[in-house]
Amino acid sequence: QVQLVESGGGLVQPGGALRLSCAASGFTFSSYAMSWYRQAPGKERGFVAFITSGGISTNYLNSVRARFTISRDNAKNTSYLQMNNLKPEDTAVYYCRVQLFGVEYWGQGTQVTVSS
Repeated sequence: QVQLVESGGGLVQPGGALRLSCAASGFTFSSYAMSWYRQAPGKERGFVAFITSGGISTNYLNSVRARFTISRDNAKNTSYLQMNNLKPEDTAVYYCRVQLFGVEYWGQGTQVTVSS
């Protein structure tokens, strides 16, 4: 079955960096675009970043465009989100997502807390 497992979250000071990973299984990873979303306390889950199946094209939420980088390693069935210059407003649970034949699949999420 489709499985997405995020890791790499944690507590970091403002200005710090984290790299999130999303390990995928149960589908042909290299054939599908991947996305990252986040959900802050009391807010709806929202889009953060997107990468096409081959990794050629990406898209970002405007507020993270200059600070975050999405990537993927199709040989390792893993997507990454490199987050630099983190701000308190980046605090959220981060999820990876894939859509297969119209069905959305999500990981369990990884908590990112940006605080001094």
